[in-house]
Amino acid sequence: MTITLAAIKAEQSKITEMIAAFEAQAAENPEQYRFPETLITLQPGEHYAGLVLGKDGESSYHLVLLPGEEEAINWKDAKEWAGKQGCEYEASLPTRREQSLLFANLQEQFKSAWYWSSEQHAAVSDCAWYQGFGNGYQDFNTTNTKLRARAVRRLINLPI
Repeated sequence: MTITLAAIKAEQSKITEMIAAFEAQAAENPEQYRFPETLITLQPGEHYAGLVLGKDGESSYHLVLLPGEEEAINWKDAKEWAGKQGCEYEASLPTRREQSLLFANLQEQFKSAWYWSSEQHAAVSDCAWYQGFGNGYQDFNTTNTKLRARAVRRLINLPI
């Protein structure tokens, strides 16, 4: 097969058309999220908090608030307490993002008080983040401060 300038220009024209069609298709179909129906079984006293969208390549997952809470507990003990709340599954304190979701969807399940998150402050090692469920405010304090704690579980391998 002999390559000619005319053959190259013809192929280039086809590629240009394909690029234009692809760009038009992308404009018609912006980024999409698919949410098929999912069956989530809650244990007695649990509350479904909602879907946490994955970031930076992480999977999205469903968040469940577990029953019970601790009051007047430091951060280290709160993390340990939360980890013991799951029977057949892993439980922990919620992250800051998860606490925002809990505030938005399940605020009525919390006292109007401060609750520890699972996140330590990145720049101040003896501090950790907490969420106010009276006003939605997030801040940090020393880890020996006594606040409240709630535990959550994450349903990661379910269809999203």
